[in-house]
Amino acid sequence: MMRLDTIKGYFDFCRNMGWRYTAFRFWREVQLRTGLLRLRFSTNVRNQAFISIAAWRSLKVNFFFEPDNVQVKRDKSLTDLELNASRISENIFSYFSHKWYHVSDWHTNPETGYTYPKNQHWTKIPDFSAEAGDIKYVWEKSRFTFLYDLIRYDHHFEKDQFQLVFNLIEDWIKENPVNCGPNWKCGQEISLRVLNWLFALYYYKYSENLTQELFNKIISSIQHQMCHVRKNINFSLIAVRNNHALTESLGLYVVGLLLPFFPESNGWKKLGKRLFEQEIAYQIYEDGTFLQFSMNYHRVVVQLLSWAIALANVNGECWSETIFERARKSLQFLRTCQDDKTGRLPNYGNNDGALFFTLASCDFPDFRPQLAALATMLNVDPGYGPGKWEEEAHWLAGNFRPRGETSDLNLSNITSFEIGGYYILRDSNSITFLRCGSYRNRPFQADNMHLDIWVNGENILRDAGCYSYNTDEHFSRYFQGTASHNTAMIGDFDQMKRVSRFIWSGWIEKAPGSCWEDEDRLSIEAEFEGYEHLGKGITHKRKVAKQKGKYLWTIEDEISNVLTGLSIHQIWHPSNFSMENFSIQCQDKAGLEIQPKVAEGWFSDHYGNKEECKRIVFSSDGRFFRTVIREKNTGEF
Repeated sequence: MMRLDTIKGYFDFCRNMGWRYTAFRFWREVQLRTGLLRLRFSTNVRNQAFISIAAWRSLKVNFFFEPDNVQVKRDKSLTDLELNASRISENIFSYFSHKWYHVSDWHTNPETGYTYPKNQHWTKIPDFSAEAGDIKYVWEKSRFTFLYDLIRYDHHFEKDQFQLVFNLIEDWIKENPVNCGPNWKCGQEISLRVLNWLFALYYYKYSENLTQELFNKIISSIQHQMCHVRKNINFSLIAVRNNHALTESLGLYVVGLLLPFFPESNGWKKLGKRLFEQEIAYQIYEDGTFLQFSMNYHRVVVQLLSWAIALANVNGECWSETIFERARKSLQFLRTCQDDKTGRLPNYGNNDGALFFTLASCDFPDFRPQLAALATMLNVDPGYGPGKWEEEAHWLAGNFRPRGETSDLNLSNITSFEIGGYYILRDSNSITFLRCGSYRNRPFQADNMHLDIWVNGENILRDAGCYSYNTDEHFSRYFQGTASHNTAMIGDFDQMKRVSRFIWSGWIEKAPGSCWEDEDRLSIEAEFEGYEHLGKGITHKRKVAKQKGKYLWTIEDEISNVLTGLSIHQIWHPSNFSMENFSIQCQDKAGLEIQPKVAEGWFSDHYGNKEECKRIVFSSDGRFFRTVIREKNTGEF
């Protein structure tokens, strides 16, 4: 039997999400269980020959670059490409930009060894299975993001990779019957795969190895895949409504634009354009923050925006001004949060390792390639200077015609993004980042008042990360919950009540904040009302002051209206560098020192990877903490 508080939690969640969402999910479940959904996605399909290669090559549509004149300077120092191409030729693939696995098929999870049935209808395959493990380990290879390593290796080293690229594509088509197996389950995965295939098709557009038979096979598969996306897109628009909806709508637009010979092309293009504009306006808030409250998912949207703006530009298409406005605001937000030395941002929010289009040889956490590419589309100077991060922009802007004059980004000492709930202090070589926000869209982590601090490229106080969406309850609760963030926690309770894997009740609705600059310091003050499951009117107020010219921070936390008998824990996740070079000291309201406890903690810098780390915890029966963080030497620059 389901517990009463769990039922209440689901009801509260449905109320927050809206009854349209609830009705859709209910009807979807009915269709799934009765087999009605399966009937909508037939496995009995016919392959067609839509167009000759000669006619396709002469179409009046443009890609990012001219295949016979790619405007990317060759660089044979990129030895990572040579190594990666060699690995891929041996069926060794990169997963989540971190681990390499030998995987010779398209249906096996390399972590668990479980192989999904390739001929089973996709509606019969569960989202989560303890036996199968995380399905993202199967989807990762089928995204075909590895094609960019092969194409870039081909270009920079002038070694033709056509056979390897198209052998893999052809094998996928053979081994993944239409609407069968795990790789037909997610519309975003399908859309991304198609976009990556299109990149390969256009790069090898004039290759003498591209036969009519092979071309027909790929084009027919693309048509089947996008028909699936079109039929199922309401799931992403209503039930998910995040980067999935953006990827699928852009996929429809791009396929309709570049492959106008399908009977559905014009409809796909119009629908995709309308939905992409609609979803960008909805998902990117007016201040440039993003409804998924995740730096990495925001980067996904940045890459989608770059594709959208560039391909429309080179084909004489126009987006609404909202697209450009939200793109500029996104660039401003992410660049404000970015460390100048490393290109990294706080390891904040859900992060499944997604990097859709790997067009530069930079580390996964380095956002410069993607932000530089979008800045190019917007004719903005991000202030990076020259570097290997420029390559992505060069691939995407070969035929691009910029609008207007080049402008600079303004990086202020203090910046508030009040709609999203982010407050940033930038002082010479340091960044202080505070998260305090309310939710008008679904929350993913209970992380209010998380404080991230960067000094000279070192993330001295860091977010623990995400780890995995399909792990045991202990790690799922830790990484999604309050305990994995640099904040204060009441007892062992999260700031909101966790109902299930992706569902929270008691959404935080009141979370004001501000930041300001004085003569000798930069300051943030924020407050939220939460812990609804513990009682009414519980608030957490945090003040952060950064001394100018010093590596010195003072943080004051005050928690009000908490029942007696519950201790408060102020939690910090320092890096190893921080443990060696910075001190953290805490006092209560009477000025008495609170002794720290070094507790078990976990840190995940890549999806699927975790490592044990130290957490510093100050615990007290009082309701006030005054913490000072300083460099162990002088605290001065």
